[in-house]
Amino acid sequence: MLRVGLTGGIGSGKSAVATRLAERGAIIVDSDRIAREVVAPGSAGLAEIVAAFSDRVLTADGALDRAALGASVFADEAARRRLEEITHPRVRARSAELSAAAPADAVVVNDVPLLVEVGLAPSYHLVVVVQTAVAIRLARLARDRGMTRAEAERRIAAQADDARRRAAADVVLDNDGGLDELHAAVDALWRDRLLPYERNVREHRAVREGWAVLTGPDPTWPQQYARLAARIRHALAPADLRIDHVGSTAVPGLAGRDVIDVQVTVPSLAEADGVVARRLADAGFPRVPDVRWDHPRSAAGDGGAGRDERLHGGADPGRPVRVHLRVAGSPGWRHALLTRDHLRADPGQRAAHLLVERELAAAPPDAGSTTTGDPWSAEEYLRAEAWATRTGWRP
Repeated sequence: MLRVGLTGGIGSGKSAVATRLAERGAIIVDSDRIAREVVAPGSAGLAEIVAAFSDRVLTADGALDRAALGASVFADEAARRRLEEITHPRVRARSAELSAAAPADAVVVNDVPLLVEVGLAPSYHLVVVVQTAVAIRLARLARDRGMTRAEAERRIAAQADDARRRAAADVVLDNDGGLDELHAAVDALWRDRLLPYERNVREHRAVREGWAVLTGPDPTWPQQYARLAARIRHALAPADLRIDHVGSTAVPGLAGRDVIDVQVTVPSLAEADGVVARRLADAGFPRVPDVRWDHPRSAAGDGGAGRDERLHGGADPGRPVRVHLRVAGSPGWRHALLTRDHLRADPGQRAAHLLVERELAAAPPDAGSTTTGDPWSAEEYLRAEAWATRTGWRP
C-alpha cells in the first residue's frame, strides 16, 4: 500500500484536504481522533495521565479535561514531554494497526498534525503539507474555533514554522484561496501522483525518467536528496549504510537533468540482492533490472571492468530518482564520489561538464543517455585522479 503523511499548521485546512482525499478513495488514519481514543475513560492511557498529572485533569464525569491538561503542559517543557511519552507510542501503535488492516492496494493517508515536529516524515512514501498564510489561519481560528488572537498566535508559535514543514514536504498544497481551488489541487494530486505511485509500489515498478531535459541549477536539489536519503535510511534500519548524493544534482550551481542520484554503499552485491532490495522496493525504490544506461564513467580502455552495481529507481512519478547500490572501494563507487568532489572544487570543469551534458540533451534518445566513452569523460577521469593525488582526496 502507499503510505502518505499529511500535515499542516493549525488552521491551515488540513482536515479539508483529508476529507477530499477520503472522497476520492483514500483511507484516512486521523491521529487527532486516535489521540482522543487512547485517553478515553477507562483506558490505560488516561490512567497513566492521571498518575502523572493528578485527577485535576479530569472532568466531573471522569473524562479527560483537555483544557486543564493543556494549561498544565503548555508552558512546561518537561510536562509536555511526559505527556508525549504517554500518548505518542499509543497513537503510533493504533495508527499502525489501522494501516495494516487496509487493503493491499490502498492509499493510506495518515493525518498527523505534529508529523514534522516528531520526525515521522521518513516513514512515509510521500509527505503532503498544507500551507496557508498566517493571517488567514488566524482569521479561521477566530471564526471556526472561537479563539482569541493571542491564543491562536500561541498555538501557531508552538508548532513547526512553514519553512521547516516545506523542508519535509514532497508536495505543498497552497490553501490561501477558496475551497474549489483546494479541491482541484487535491484531485490532481490524487489522479496524477498518488494513484500511479500506489500502483508502482504494489507492483515493484520503477518510473523511468526518460530523456530528461537539462534544467536548473535547482537550489532545492540538496533538500530533495535529504528527504530521499532519510527515507532510504529509515527503510534500511537498523543497518547504518553510507548514503551519498552523487551525480549532477549533487554539485552546487551545476545545471543537470532533474534526476536525483543516490549512492548507497553496500557490503556486497549479494546483500544488495537480498534484504536491501526488498526493503528499498517496499519503501518506493524498486529494482531496475537493466542498468546499461547507467554505467559510471571511467577511464578510456578499461572495458567497464569492475563497474558492477545494482540500480533501483523511484516509484514516485513526481520525483525521478536513481539509487545506485555499489560496494565500497569498487571503481564505480569511487568514481561517483571523485567526479562529484572534483566538479565541486573546479569551476572550469563544471563548465566543461555542462557543455557535454547539453550536447547529450540535444542528441536523439537512441544515442545513449550518459557520457560513457566520450573523450571528455576519459580526460576528466585522468584530471580527477590527478586532482585526487595532488590534494590527498579520499572517498
